[in-house]
This record gives sequence, C-alpha cells and structure tokens, in this order.
Amino acid sequence: QVQLVESGGGLVQAGGSLRLSCAASGSIAGVTYMGWYRQTPGKQRDLVAVLTGGGTTNYAGSVKGRFTISKDNAKNTVYLQMNSLKPEDTAVYYCQVVRTPSVYWGQGTQVTVSS
Repeated sequence: QVQLVESGGGLVQAGGSLRLSCAASGSIAGVTYMGWYRQTPGKQRDLVAVLTGGGTTNYAGSVKGRFTISKDNAKNTVYLQMNSLKPEDTAVYYCQVVRTPSVYWGQGTQVTVSS
C-alpha cells in the first residue's frame, strides 16, 4: 500500500512558477510509472506528465516545454515543476503512482493561475 500526499499548489499570476510535490509513504523505487494529472470541474482527469520507472518522460502537448516531472528516490517524492503558467493551467492536480497491478492516487492540490 502506498499513500500519496501532494503539496505546493496555490495561487500564482500568469507567467509565474510553482513546484508540486508528491510524497509517498512507501518506496517509489521499482514502480512502473508515476504521473501527474489535472482536472477541472465537470471535465475528465487528464494526463499532464508521466515518468516511467526506466526514466522516460512524456508530456501533454499543452505543457511540453513548460512543465518538468522528476523524482527523488531517496525522498520517495515525485515533483512537477511548472513554469510559464497560464490561466488555462488552473485545475486540481493529482499525483498517481502505478506499481502494477496497483494504482495509487493522491488527494489533489489546487493550482490557480490568475491573468
């Protein structure tokens, strides 16, 4: 069982930066992949960025070049560095860890970007 706790969300002006953290209660070494998703009211949860256990990253087109996913195995933490934020990045951001066949989610952290 892995419990995930996100932090780092908040209110920022357009063009600003935030770094989200996702702290895992157990080791994240050897997981299949880790990802960040986001969701706005009335819409589905969309993938923002994923980092595989082998170190491969993939990003949604809308955030490519602005967001960076990374991890620190020693701290059992996954990060999402978000730069050049836009109002359309406003959402609740969720961390996901997959250790096949189990999938774990955090509780979400709100990111609000003002114009």
